[in-house]
Amino acid sequence: MLKLCSCNVTDLIQASVQCRFPGSPGPFAFRRRSPVSVSCSPLSRLKLTPVQAVLSSQQKEVAEVVKSGSGSLADLLRLGSLAEDGLSYNEKYIVRCYEVGINKTATIETLANLLQEIGSNHAQSLGFSTDGFATTPTMRKMHLIWVTARMHIEIYKYPAWSDVVEIETWCQSEGRIGTRRDWILKDATTGELIGRATGKWVMMNQDTRRLQKVSDDVREEHLIFCPREPRLAFPEKNNKSLKKIIKLEDPAQYSRLGLTPRRADLDMNHHVNYVTYIGWVLESMPQEIIDTHELQSITLDYRRECLQDDVVDSLTSPEPIDGTETVSEQNGTAREDADCPKFLHLLRVSCDGQEINRGRTEWRKKPAR
Repeated sequence: MLKLCSCNVTDLIQASVQCRFPGSPGPFAFRRRSPVSVSCSPLSRLKLTPVQAVLSSQQKEVAEVVKSGSGSLADLLRLGSLAEDGLSYNEKYIVRCYEVGINKTATIETLANLLQEIGSNHAQSLGFSTDGFATTPTMRKMHLIWVTARMHIEIYKYPAWSDVVEIETWCQSEGRIGTRRDWILKDATTGELIGRATGKWVMMNQDTRRLQKVSDDVREEHLIFCPREPRLAFPEKNNKSLKKIIKLEDPAQYSRLGLTPRRADLDMNHHVNYVTYIGWVLESMPQEIIDTHELQSITLDYRRECLQDDVVDSLTSPEPIDGTETVSEQNGTAREDADCPKFLHLLRVSCDGQEINRGRTEWRKKPAR
């Protein structure tokens, strides 16, 4: 007989699945001041730990799959899988309490990290990215890595704590120098479209830190997993993801100087991860906008990698009105900008002014809650 008094709460819950409590209406109807015994399957009479004794058949099945090498435990537990044609990947994700911000919804950094996570999971499901972000066997052999060149994210509705987000992603070639990845975000409960994103990556030699053209070998390795025809998250003509970002010149209207990377900001490519740049850009946003608006879209052009010893300045100014507009159009734009302001951003190295990143954001009034 196995005494549960030596088990923890997790063991008790697992035991309730495999074991039978004689004469009691439920697994936790214990008698006071008396030892509690249970009748278990014959396996529990062997010399096993309490946790091993109450393993369900499903858990044993998982263990056998992992032991056989046909899949990892993470693969089996993830809520994600390849599409039937193998050309895209879909995964569901629950928003955690520590991933929401002052608006009680997921932050833009949370969603950007989620895009990165699911893109990497897609690569792993294809056999890539075992020790890097979507690196193929040839890339690993030649010490090549992908680095972010541009990101554009649009969020139409921010998910809240415990909401389930469903994300589809796929990758495809982007000329001779890089690759691109697109994402579609939906509310898993309603199917409502809540966001879209697209990004471009270029190849860098990890040793020399110099950009390198995508070789035919690498292209062949990942092209077989790309859609045969171009498929874009933003198929609309002249959509915002295509908009060129002009450089913000001094003096900027708002600034936050002397930002330094934390050790936790560095990723497996030994430089500051691209999501950190989003936080730095938002550090110089005026507080009155943060209080009354939420981010609707963000576009970032990455001009230079940022390393641990760099000190960074974040500059922000309202985006100037296009000089080609008429007076009436400018008046209409001014009214629109009051509710949907647009800003230009610049991240630079503090000591010499080298440009690290330029960005553009659009904002909308916070919804009533």
